[in-house]
Amino acid sequence: MGNIVLTAQNRVKTGSGPSRRSRVQGRLPAVMYGRTGKTCSIDLETSAFVNKTKNISKSTILTIKIDNETHEVFVKEIQRSILTGNIVHVDFYEVESGLALRTKVEVRIHGTPRGVREGGILELPIHEIEVECLPKDLPERIDVDVSGLGVNQSIHVHDLALNEAVRVISGLDQVVALVKFAKAESESSAASETAASTEPETKS
Repeated sequence: MGNIVLTAQNRVKTGSGPSRRSRVQGRLPAVMYGRTGKTCSIDLETSAFVNKTKNISKSTILTIKIDNETHEVFVKEIQRSILTGNIVHVDFYEVESGLALRTKVEVRIHGTPRGVREGGILELPIHEIEVECLPKDLPERIDVDVSGLGVNQSIHVHDLALNEAVRVISGLDQVVALVKFAKAESESSAASETAASTEPETKS
């Protein structure tokens, strides 16, 4: 995904009244939080935000232009109307390009495991991992192909293909994906083994 650029303006008046008027005018109220705790109240065009951020992830870095300044940010939180589902407010978190950051990155699974076609079940214990790196090295998501997984095989965090500049904070032995036999088959197999072990021996 290419760099997403949004144009915003500073909000002089804050509160529910001014925010409501901004929404009526097609503007989206937002707050940008800095690394030091400083906040900046802004608003931007609602349609531009909706259209440009449809496919972003938690770790997608956006560029916000305010007057002659540019800011690199994450979308920290999106608030929606309970009645309409429309976006009514956004919180951004600003990052600094030369400083390492720690955040979570989505793990996206692709493919149908070979073991599933053989009767197994795919389990996905985690859906994101925590990493640390410079903003320029941060992946938007981590794609994992599980089509080669057979029954009783798994993919761990240490198996993920990542840029050398990205340091993994999550446990390297955490399981990302595994294929197990269906529960019914496992129970049936266990019952058969139990019956076989308790069956009396016949004398010749």
